[in-house]
Amino acid sequence: MARILGYIATSLDGFIAAPDNSLDWLFKYEGMDLGEHDYAHFLKRIRTVVMGRGTYDFLAKDSAPWAYGHQRVIVVTSRPIDDPMGPLETRSDVDALIAELRNLDDGDVWMLGGGQLQMAFMERGALDEIEIYVMPELIGGGRPLFPPTGFQSSPKLISATALDRGCVRLHYAF
Repeated sequence: MARILGYIATSLDGFIAAPDNSLDWLFKYEGMDLGEHDYAHFLKRIRTVVMGRGTYDFLAKDSAPWAYGHQRVIVVTSRPIDDPMGPLETRSDVDALIAELRNLDDGDVWMLGGGQLQMAFMERGALDEIEIYVMPELIGGGRPLFPPTGFQSSPKLISATALDRGCVRLHYAF
């Protein structure tokens, strides 16, 4: 059975993107030393990447090559994707998708991108663990790490680690 994981960065004031959806505040940390927690190490464990349509559209605007050619990619959307960036599948039913992901046995699943889809999975008890990288930046607003939905939970802290350049890694299990 596949584990469904989150791996996400947030500003110290709890935002994953600035008000203009920019990640410039985060990009200035490119190249920082995350050691064994580095994104490249994390991605090697991932067989399936799941993202919402907003995250896909954000990535599709980037001129960089499609980064997920070695993984199965599923975009949760109700709209067709014309001329996709790379091989991908679409799903519109989150509950059916969760059942499908739970039946995978070829590697872990990463919930890529914004907090909205991660929240939908948390509300359904389907997110197993999350790594949150808290960056020492106050950006004053934007997209929250998790949208306020009324959902309540008390995840178990697995570890808290100070990393390079003031970043703190928080690892929780649900």
